[in-house]
Amino acid sequence: MPDKLGILAGGGPLPRQIVESCRRAGREVFVVAFDGQTDPATLDGDVEHVWTRLGAAGQALKALRKAGCQDLVMAGPVRRPSFGEIRPDFTAARFLGRLGTRALGDDGLLRAVMALLEHEGFRMVGLHEVLPDVLAGAGVLGRHTPDAAAFEDIRRGLAVARALGEQDVGQAVVVQQGLVLGVEAIEGTDRLLARCGGLRRPGPGGVLVKIKKPQQDARADLPTIGERTVEGAQAAGLSGIAISAGGALMVNPEGTIKAADAAHLFLYGVERAGTARNAPDSGAA
Repeated sequence: MPDKLGILAGGGPLPRQIVESCRRAGREVFVVAFDGQTDPATLDGDVEHVWTRLGAAGQALKALRKAGCQDLVMAGPVRRPSFGEIRPDFTAARFLGRLGTRALGDDGLLRAVMALLEHEGFRMVGLHEVLPDVLAGAGVLGRHTPDAAAFEDIRRGLAVARALGEQDVGQAVVVQQGLVLGVEAIEGTDRLLARCGGLRRPGPGGVLVKIKKPQQDARADLPTIGERTVEGAQAAGLSGIAISAGGALMVNPEGTIKAADAAHLFLYGVERAGTARNAPDSGAA
């Protein structure tokens, strides 16, 4: 039987899905829950855990060792705090001191955090290793298929999202009729969609493109969509969503696809960043 799994729990439902999956498999878990970040529902049902703040790295490491965890997984979004909000303890301050004055994007910071945890003797595993069913598949994922205009928007979005990712800025972009309505920065995908709804042009709806950054470590912060993303895309007047096949996560895949079908939105898994396969014959191969 696998060893006890330590879950560094951000927001949203993914940490709870890991808890439930491990319980079904008979694997013990220990959750590090962060004040103001972790959904309390993650801990329903007498889940072994500790509450801590993001800056209390020493407390978290001590709790994980006491619980007997070696494998750790990061799951769920974490709102990036200011330095004043972190209030780092000695362990966190030492880590931040090693970073110096470097300005890190989310991916760079997560890689640095994982390096610290592995230096402390833990082994980082990817979310896809403990929840393999949540990885997005390739091609058309629901009942609705992108048309030729949508594939053109997907291509445009892939190019922009890749350039954005190379700078470690964000993972998502909204494109309509070749026009970039918005790119994701620190606000996240939900707010990006809300903002783009007010920028919509007349005519066919646009596309949300959300892909893995070129340099991104697959063990942390893979692009994620779920039913809430579908709701936001529908409210913004989009025609569909394109994501990285095998490199993006779908929270509750069955429910997400069902929601997209009901909203008349397509879901499309892009097999390689920069391409949109299974496209119509109008040059979208």
